[in-house]
Amino acid sequence: MGLKSFRPLTSSLRGTVLSDFAELTKHTPEKSLTVAKRRTGGRNNLGRMTARGIGGGHKQRYRIIDFKRDKVGVPAIVEGIEYDPNRTARIALLKYQDGEKRYIIAPIDLKVGATVMSGPTAELASGNSLPLRKILPGMPIHNIELHHGRGGQLCRSAAMASLIMAIEGDYALVKLPSGELRKIHADCYATIGQVGNPDNMNIMLGKAGRSRWLGIRGISRGMCRNPVDHPMGGGQGKSKGGGGWHHPCSPWGKLAKGGKSRRKKKYSNAFIVERRKK
Repeated sequence: MGLKSFRPLTSSLRGTVLSDFAELTKHTPEKSLTVAKRRTGGRNNLGRMTARGIGGGHKQRYRIIDFKRDKVGVPAIVEGIEYDPNRTARIALLKYQDGEKRYIIAPIDLKVGATVMSGPTAELASGNSLPLRKILPGMPIHNIELHHGRGGQLCRSAAMASLIMAIEGDYALVKLPSGELRKIHADCYATIGQVGNPDNMNIMLGKAGRSRWLGIRGISRGMCRNPVDHPMGGGQGKSKGGGGWHHPCSPWGKLAKGGKSRRKKKYSNAFIVERRKK
């Protein structure tokens, strides 16, 4: 889980920092656990562009991840740690005692040959999945369910981890990476440990071409467009919107910074004890 930098032989290599992939032990995916992934180019079923900045990219296959961890009481051996092009975290291939294989998100200290298990009777060890009421306060957790049986929805990207602050009746108080303190039902499952690949935040792509390989197209800034194309366009020289300052927004005027997008009467407001923004 390290990084590698390059001698500045070219201007793009000067700032490039990439993962060395040293933690990977298996370099070809399990074919039965992958499905074809069709690229959309940012277009919907009518062929209209609904997401800008998407297009091209290398061909990828989607890895089917077991977010539910519903093989309760069946131990599994970790067969390999793999790269997943669809997420920032690494994934681990498990082989259960009955022969079934599944992918899970790999915690930071999960090793090949380790035994993992899910269920209320599992040990408090990294990679094991238990109900929140069975996990000790202060332990790092990830892949947390919001609704029992639906599968993990929170803390699934690289280096993410939440903390159980307390168990109060039927609910656990969980502190999320954003700083939010939230009530989650104590029967919901979570996986012990911090998600792996912590150096992902330090990766520098170095050049526009590497973004294109990832399927990210470049788009021009609104400020350098014409007034007919963008609310921030126009003006003499480099001005923040047609002659006067304009708040950063999308081409359709939707605020990009500071605008509230959450519904005021959302049902889950009752479960948020402390907001991420103080």
